[in-house]
Order: sequence, then structure tokens, then C-alpha cells
Amino acid sequence: MKYISTKNPGDAAQLFIDQGEIPSPAADEVLIRVHAAGINRPDILQRQGLYPPPADASPILGLEVAGEIVACGEQVKRWQLGDKACALVNGGGYAEYSIAPEAQCLPIPESFSFVEAAALPETFFTVWHNLFQRAQLCAGESLLIHGGTSGIGTSAIQLALAFGARVIATAGSAEKCAAITALGAAAINYRAQDFVAAVKELTAGQGANVILDMVGGDYIQRNFSAAAKDGCIVNIAFLNGSKANVDFMPLMLKRLTLTGSTLRAQSAVAKANIARELEAQVWPLLNAKKIKPIIDSVFPFAQVADAHRRMESNQHIGKIVLNIGAE
Repeated sequence: MKYISTKNPGDAAQLFIDQGEIPSPAADEVLIRVHAAGINRPDILQRQGLYPPPADASPILGLEVAGEIVACGEQVKRWQLGDKACALVNGGGYAEYSIAPEAQCLPIPESFSFVEAAALPETFFTVWHNLFQRAQLCAGESLLIHGGTSGIGTSAIQLALAFGARVIATAGSAEKCAAITALGAAAINYRAQDFVAAVKELTAGQGANVILDMVGGDYIQRNFSAAAKDGCIVNIAFLNGSKANVDFMPLMLKRLTLTGSTLRAQSAVAKANIARELEAQVWPLLNAKKIKPIIDSVFPFAQVADAHRRMESNQHIGKIVLNIGAE
């Protein structure tokens, strides 16, 4: 099979197409003929040598795929040959064939293309786990999302609104703020406004009940100011750095919860639990077209370096997808 490899840790120019053996599924795994794969920030970090895969994971980049199941391990019960599925994979997504644990596979929503389906797993697993399992976001609460036009951001906006939350999201341009508004959320241009003051104004002085932050840096302190009493702040990335000089007094005075997570390192049991909840509560919304992945761009397999450059430019709105064999 063909797959994407890296010559050395570094920039996107290190990516190239290589050839290797098709992997064989273990007893509780399936083999997927990949038609499309999502591009995610962890892929960038892994390419740079900053996010090594777990010891038991494929070293090939790629954490989410959509395609056709072509082989099943002997313990697999749900899936059959020829089934179309999307999956959260532990690595190996940038390839013509990829292994996925049975419990991390989900049916492709009705009338979704492989490209659309490939934009679901990593993003929706992440959003569901952090907003609804960790932060326990509820209807009527206010949610602040930093990076509102990322794949995570556009999905989080839609899911939170669908479950009755009030949503505010930050972005750095008029175009991106317009995209946020089009999804139904209030937008704050962080280059033109102080997001803390804007959040207070939009919430009648109360602040946000939940904050989803992938920025870090000086946002860590400012999030304390933007949060409501008894609020929850969830960190899922640190694009502006993971170190900051922070006064934790507001954490105590406001009774805040500060938490965070990564997805890849979680157990198979935890990921299976997220998948079950997604299928029960989110997949009906996808099938009913009440929410959908926002696709920024689709790149051919051979242009994977350009796909990475697009993500690193921070100009994208929604998901970037690699077309590996989709019609």
C-alpha cells in the first residue's frame, strides 16, 4: 500500500509517499480501505517530532479515517466486509489501508460522503469528551470557545447550540467572525476587542460557564477573568505556549474548575465509551442534517504537504481533509 512518511522531523517538505505492507487487524480490529483522512494539529506536531505516537500505535500520521471495511479480526461482531465506516484510529490514517479498533468505528451518517465522514471522528470525540463529559455543559449555560473557526471550534459551536447552550467564539478576522455568526454563535474578534470585556457584556456581567481553550499562553490568566462563578475551563491545546505566570486566586474565589485532556493517550475503554455516546446522542443530529462538519478544503493524497501548510497558515475555516481514494 501507499502511505505518507516523513524523511526527518521538520517542516511539511519532509512528507512524501512511501510504500509498505498492508497491516493485518488484531482480533478486535478491522482493516479499512481508506478513502479520506482528516488532518489534525497532532499530525503537525508528530511531523515536527514533538508528539511521538504511543509505543503500540502505528508511526504513520493520521488519527481519523473514512472508508470501507475489507477485513475483520476474529472477535469483531458488529462490522461486516463491505461496511462503510469512519473511525478514530491510533495512528496510520494517512495510508491506503488503516487498522481501527472495532469499538472506535462509527457508521457513516446518511448521505455523507467519505470526505465529510473523515472530518468527524477526531473532532467529535474531542468535543464530546471535553465539553459534555468533562465540563458537563448543560442547556442554558454560556460557552466560550477560543479558535472558533477551527475544526474543533466549528463542531463545538454546532454541538453546543444543538444541546441548548449559548455560544460565544473568538477568531482573528472579520471573515472568520462572519463564519462564526453564520453558525449561530456570537463572535469576538480578539484582534479588535478584549475578549474578557466582550464576554462579560454578552453574558450580562456573569461570564462564561464553560470555556474551551486551545490557545493557552496569556489566555490562561484571562480565562479566569472571563469565567463565571463555578465555571469550568478546559484546555485542549496550547498554541501560544503551555507556560504562563498565573495568579490562581480567581480560581479559588470563583470556585473554578480547571481541567484538560488529550485524546490519543486515553484508554481503549474510554474511547469506546465516547463512541457509544456519540452514536446515541450526536449521530441522530448528523443523520437529520441538524449539524454537519464544516469542510475548509480537500487535498489529493500527493499534496499532503500543502494540506499541512494550509493548517499551519491558520487561515482555514473548518476541517482540512486528505482525499486518498474518494470519488
